[in-house]
Amino acid sequence: MGGTVEKQARKGIYILPNLFTTAALFAGFYAIVQAMNGNFEHAPIAIFVAMVFDGLDGRVARWTHTESDFGAQYDSLSDMISFGLAPALVVYEWALSGLGRVGWVVAFVYAAAAALRLARFNVQVGTVDKRYFVGLPSPSAAALVAGLVWVMHLYGVPGREISLLALGFTLFAAVAMVSNIHYFSFKQFNVKSRSPFMAIIAVVLGFALLAYETGTVLFLIFFAYGLSGPLAALFRLYRRRGRRHAAESRRL
Repeated sequence: MGGTVEKQARKGIYILPNLFTTAALFAGFYAIVQAMNGNFEHAPIAIFVAMVFDGLDGRVARWTHTESDFGAQYDSLSDMISFGLAPALVVYEWALSGLGRVGWVVAFVYAAAAALRLARFNVQVGTVDKRYFVGLPSPSAAALVAGLVWVMHLYGVPGREISLLALGFTLFAAVAMVSNIHYFSFKQFNVKSRSPFMAIIAVVLGFALLAYETGTVLFLIFFAYGLSGPLAALFRLYRRRGRRHAAESRRL
């Protein structure tokens, strides 16, 4: 009897981590609703809120030893809504709808790229170097697109006036997600290790900047992260060609 109850408990759904996943899903859905209502002050912020909850659900599951296959699949579906559909619809309503067919096609390309990125991530779990992501993670891509909407709205810039810029950002985020470019994952970062005093000062200054100009700082952070992958790939290519030329010169 006891063994049967224990098996049923194992097959059950862990509530705590899935509450955070549900909160992330709700934030993504809320972003879509606000975009449909033309509220571009709250829509992009909701996507960043979804990122916070998405970052917490996995950690809570690991801390409480409540990881499950159900949780992993639910998290992936939630990510598709919050970081695939929500950013695509927000940027479409804000800027791309004025471009006609091109606008909705690009919004769809972004959503499809997010789906492909999440599917590839699920397949490659446990087989890739944990220090790097293959392709831009979907939450970072969502932050790049939503951050543009947030910052431009803060400065009173209508999306229709910079629709081509929004189109470029959306396409860049989509291509970066499905690319083979490696992005540093920060999974090896250990907060328990000793750090230089200046690192603590930098963290304090970072929090101060976030408190003062949250949207702009977050956008710049994710914009820099989005560029870091291609720039690092170009740098590695440059070094590889340099070594090849040096080797050929020695042979001559």
